[in-house]
Amino acid sequence: MDAEGREALGRSRDGLTSKVHLLADDRARPLTWLTSPGQRGDSPMFIPVLEGLRIRRRGSGRPRSRPDRVRGDKAYSSYDNRAYLRRRGIKATIAQPEGQRANRQRKGQAGGRPPAFDKTQYRRRSAVERCVSKWKQHRAVAKHSP
Repeated sequence: MDAEGREALGRSRDGLTSKVHLLADDRARPLTWLTSPGQRGDSPMFIPVLEGLRIRRRGSGRPRSRPDRVRGDKAYSSYDNRAYLRRRGIKATIAQPEGQRANRQRKGQAGGRPPAFDKTQYRRRSAVERCVSKWKQHRAVAKHSP
């Protein structure tokens, strides 16, 4: 990103690219998103995307900023992300990469208990994939504007 944080282009193997980090509801509607340079990892963008969530309430009241559950792929699996969700009381369904699983098992009892994982909930993550597909189809995402 540039000094002011407006550009989300970065070098990768394919040249200049960018990534969209998206939070969508179960009906495949985008709730909030951020863009980042293509070479940047997904996991560091998890918390900023969640902190950008604002869902208007029916009637009066401040917007809702805490979802009931977060479903994410392996790229968002990290100790920091899971700790953030626990602190905020948000249920998580995030797949654990084989490397993290093997590392925890290698430590034995000191590795701790594996994180809870609900396969049925994880299948519902397809809403995000459908949302991204719609965006790509209609070219609706040009840049992130605050």
